[in-house]
Amino acid sequence: QVTLVESGGDSVQAGDSLRLSCTASGRTYAMAWFRPAPGKDREIVAGIGWDGNSPYVAASVRGRFTISRDNAKNTVFLQMNNLKPEDTAVYYCAAGEYITTPSGRPEHYDYWGQGTQVTVSS
Repeated sequence: QVTLVESGGDSVQAGDSLRLSCTASGRTYAMAWFRPAPGKDREIVAGIGWDGNSPYVAASVRGRFTISRDNAKNTVFLQMNNLKPEDTAVYYCAAGEYITTPSGRPEHYDYWGQGTQVTVSS
């Protein structure tokens, strides 16, 4: 069993930056960040493969968000720049035990963090 602990959420102004971190208690493979979306349980924001391969960033945040990981620390990061009010959400970290590249389907992930709140004011 792997535990994911997120941090970095905050209340900021539009145009500000935040960096979310998610540390796993054990080794994981693909990791990703999700947030709730209208009509869906949650949508993928960004994902990354087990060795940093296959980074994926959703079109809605591409050019503003980047994902990276430090396997020595079992940590994945989401750098969020030029934040907009529509980025306001609880961001959830997810990790897969059997997938090596990121998937946009929440059911492919085995472990989830508790979520970290990001609030962006205009």
